Amino acid sequence: MTAPLFIGSEIYRGSSYGPRHPLSIPRVPVVMDLCRALGWLPDGQYRTSPRARPEALTAFHTPAYIAALQRAETEGRVSDATRARHQIGTLSNPVFPEMFRRPATAVGGSLLAAGLLARGGAVYNPGGGTHHGMADHAGGFCYLNDPVLAIKAFLAQGLGRIAYVDIDAHHCDGVAAAFHGDARVLMISTHEAGRWPFTGALGDRAGGQAINLPLPRGTNDSGFAMALDEVILPAVQAMRPEAIVLQCGADAVTEDPLSRLCLSNNAHWRAVALLRPLAPRCLVLGGGGYNPWTVGRLWAGVWATLNGHTIPDRLPERARAILAALSWPRRPAIPPDALIDTLRDAPREGAVAEGVRTAIAHLRARGRTWV
Repeated sequence: MTAPLFIGSEIYRGSSYGPRHPLSIPRVPVVMDLCRALGWLPDGQYRTSPRARPEALTAFHTPAYIAALQRAETEGRVSDATRARHQIGTLSNPVFPEMFRRPATAVGGSLLAAGLLARGGAVYNPGGGTHHGMADHAGGFCYLNDPVLAIKAFLAQGLGRIAYVDIDAHHCDGVAAAFHGDARVLMISTHEAGRWPFTGALGDRAGGQAINLPLPRGTNDSGFAMALDEVILPAVQAMRPEAIVLQCGADAVTEDPLSRLCLSNNAHWRAVALLRPLAPRCLVLGGGGYNPWTVGRLWAGVWATLNGHTIPDRLPERARAILAALSWPRRPAIPPDALIDTLRDAPREGAVAEGVRTAIAHLRARGRTWV
């Protein structure tokens, strides 16, 4: 492959976890529409995501859990026993009409990507990145774990060095559990310190070579740049991975309601640009993100970065209208003009928090190499 490929699906259009849930907002459809409005997504670069079959999901998830998800979708409810065992039918992981088909489509997209990447290239699946799903239960809005299943697909191809980089505001506990002690997978996670799921402590190596870098509340672009330049990039370069999986959750930006990090979308785009050349195969996933304007803008810019497109200073009217038509039950219901008129945030630079410097110094002191 030469040009990157975008994997999407219409199942995300109109599908919602419910009106009071953080995932009541449109995300993937906004990215698809913006990229098409900007002329960035020709038909030749688009692939429709298949739905993963139940037997494919058993590479990580238990048959009992998969059956419970399918039954819950069909019946529209769960028993108390199922809720307790599999953590579905809860406030975080509710029963909704597409609760099996939608996450199975996200997995199908990531498995398709792994197959497309067998000979190299870059693939973007913004519907993926559901990194909290566990083998036998849901967690953190994630019913299935597509990053784990994609990594397992790469391993099944015979790859032996895979770097998983996760810059979501929440720690990737499901991925950490799946590859605990597996030397073939280097897991690097930056996430807000003290934030749910309260895993990924600085000293936690997940049984092997994992690097967890909790970021203090208020970390800005300068702090993230230090983490990227002094930890993430050197560690990935030292591994010489055959594939990189980048979870590009959009919830670490200032306007997101579920974190207290203060990044601009420039931080994510720089990470994409600098990581992409470090492996012959690159799979970029979505993840968290709960403000419809910031998610759509950030993820559209990820696609632009992968393709080398110039991001305009001001959006053309067709693209602007997509953002202007969005609504949100939270405040502000009508966002600042910058979230509608432009794609790129103003940089959010400044002093690097002492907690970032201390964490990086700790990581440097604990071993002779990053991996």
